[in-house]
Amino acid sequence: MIWDFPYDSPNAITALLDRAGFSMSKRFGQNFLLSTAVREHIVDSIGPIEGKTVWEIGPGLGALTIVLLERQALVTAYEIDHGFCRILREEAFVNEKNFKLVEGDALKTWEQVFAEQGVPSAICGNLPYNVGSICIARFMEKQCLPPRMVFTLQKEVAQRLCSNPGGKHWSAFSILSQVDYHMEELFNINPGAFYPVPSVISTVIGMTRREKPLVDPSIRDTFFEIVHDLFAQRRKTVKNNLLHGKTGSRMGREGIIQALDGSGIPQAERAEQLGIDQLLALAKQVIAVGKDL
Repeated sequence: MIWDFPYDSPNAITALLDRAGFSMSKRFGQNFLLSTAVREHIVDSIGPIEGKTVWEIGPGLGALTIVLLERQALVTAYEIDHGFCRILREEAFVNEKNFKLVEGDALKTWEQVFAEQGVPSAICGNLPYNVGSICIARFMEKQCLPPRMVFTLQKEVAQRLCSNPGGKHWSAFSILSQVDYHMEELFNINPGAFYPVPSVISTVIGMTRREKPLVDPSIRDTFFEIVHDLFAQRRKTVKNNLLHGKTGSRMGREGIIQALDGSGIPQAERAEQLGIDQLLALAKQVIAVGKDL
């Protein structure tokens, strides 16, 4: 059974929290999205979800959850706040057959569900600003790659995810996500749409899985080792970053120079100027040169 709660009312939210005997915990970055239209827009952005498994990270009181359930999705919700879990379990979605609650830190619980049930059809959530990037990175690193993901994030995090080579936001995080996904900034949400009002603008991003990853699995480890080395210190040249990283410890100075020359990347270039194609060429050269060392 789904309850009828006025999610667009700050007074109702405050009254519910008071009645339940607890208040919002800032350490979990909790901000409630009030706008019904925005919540509908977010779920629209996921695509058709009827009968499909959808993971929701951080449902809070269930404002987005209720829209997912109304669209007949099979929802697995990950919530860290035990007070919110009590409301979700005992009031909001009592005996709702399409709702499953996983209580605890999503960063520590999702992998077991993934191991038992496999990849969901979609993942979504209004991610806390302090853990949003970590959560997405974990999905990428562990290769939990659903066809579609839609997240509400701090605008700066969204810009990093959707950045292009040469931009100030281009980073190892951008590359990690874009190897497997087409990224897009869908729309911004002004602070006034939330309660309490955050001090930052939020952005909803869409992630659509590529038919084929940009990096072949056979060289993925080498590729991301290089990426990690290159972005370790953004002000240093690619040569210096590689020399001081894991790649340099294996290849040595001459090996690094040979790999850079073979890939056509200037030794004095900066990592933020390199696109995925160039990084891929470098990874292939590192592997080829390494065989001859």
